Amino acid sequence: MAHRETPYLLILGLPAFIVFTAFFILPLAKLVAIGSSGPNGAAEYLIFLTTPRYLASLISTVLLSAGVTLVALLVSSISGIFLERNRFSGRGLLISILTFPLAFPGVVIGFLVIMIGGRQGLVGVVSRALTGDRWVFAYSMLGLFIGYLYFSIPRVILTIMAATEKFDVPLEEAARSLGAGRWQVIKDVIIPQLYPSLIASGAICFATAMGAFGTAFTLATNIDVLPMVIYTEFTLNANLVTAASLSLVLGLVTWIALYISRSFAGSGVAAAG
Repeated sequence: MAHRETPYLLILGLPAFIVFTAFFILPLAKLVAIGSSGPNGAAEYLIFLTTPRYLASLISTVLLSAGVTLVALLVSSISGIFLERNRFSGRGLLISILTFPLAFPGVVIGFLVIMIGGRQGLVGVVSRALTGDRWVFAYSMLGLFIGYLYFSIPRVILTIMAATEKFDVPLEEAARSLGAGRWQVIKDVIIPQLYPSLIASGAICFATAMGAFGTAFTLATNIDVLPMVIYTEFTLNANLVTAASLSLVLGLVTWIALYISRSFAGSGVAAAG
């Protein structure tokens, strides 16, 4: 029976193998080849350690992505649990509004941030009327943070709502009946149940922020985040070797974060089971 199923498995798996090879293995192999084709060879992948601008860009990108992830998890966890556990008039509309940014590309989100905190933005107009000074933050790290947070929150909210739907409510009731306070229930009952979803959604949020380009391209006038540095090296400087090596560094850092989060989420699931 197993011998009869083997040809069918090969036939069904062949399209997936072709797509995986054509769109992942070959481009990645080409990127590796380009990154090591410079005069420094494979040492080109360590250029971010010896070039202050590249190192600062990597650190800024990691810190920005981590900050966005933490704030998105905090805001989305509270909002997601509330929306899943409460039924009220306009709930569906509110959820639609909160998840609407998923339909926007990064350039549009960057434009929205400019409309709020740009030179002619709402905050600038109001601040000038009140204080005489125009407050502009759209083109700073704060503007980029707000833009990344804007498109990160919907992703996390949907994950938290799905996880909250599967909560063990009798376990919470039992904890309260045994005298546990609100914060103790949150710490010992709710967070452990949310833990795998928090890790998984946080990893996706971090990875998305690390590689986000459209919003950074729109806002990063004076900001060197790694996607913008790669773009500059590739287009303006025609430095394909450095662009390729930095791309692999960016991908490696993101992959490590995803791998670690998967390990933690897996152990969390195992412990909960």
